[in-house]
Amino acid sequence: MPRYDPDKHHRRSIRLKGYDYAQAGAYFITICTQNRESRFGEIVNSKMVLNDAGRMVQTEWEQLRERFSSIELDAYVVMPNHFHAIVTITDSDNNVGAGLVSAPNGATTRVAPTAQRPTLGDIVGAFKSLVTNAYIRGVRELGWPPFDKRLWQRNYHERIIRNERELNAIRQYIYDNPAHWLNDAENPATAR
Repeated sequence: MPRYDPDKHHRRSIRLKGYDYAQAGAYFITICTQNRESRFGEIVNSKMVLNDAGRMVQTEWEQLRERFSSIELDAYVVMPNHFHAIVTITDSDNNVGAGLVSAPNGATTRVAPTAQRPTLGDIVGAFKSLVTNAYIRGVRELGWPPFDKRLWQRNYHERIIRNERELNAIRQYIYDNPAHWLNDAENPATAR
């Protein structure tokens, strides 16, 4: 396997520079399947109808709290080829729900994450891995359509939720996502 060479490989991080993603707060995430392939069901009459793989994704998400005791799961939706969710990393000192993340004030000091408080990347990485492994079992044991090399795209999109108004707007976006599928940028039928 070729080694990473920073002079040749210029991966650009889409994360907020200097932000501590283990910090207590609420985050909106979007994870897409590789090549935007529809694998988890279909939209029928503006509603998401999960197939077996989609139900597995839903189950893995709902069980993630068992793996990470310092997170709370909020609104989410499994779509044919992507997944939206709000996850809150709680304050590990008292392990109760934390407030929303305040906007960064320009400071770039990184606080080392604790063993009790995972980073957002740890959470998303574990979820993607759990789903991929369960999907592979589905391919072998249940005849699910196989995927080429990877189930998920390499990265994910995130947004730090900064206030209650934003939290409520994102919740509504998640709830309404199936109804807007015909105009969704992730819909392969409408891709530009």
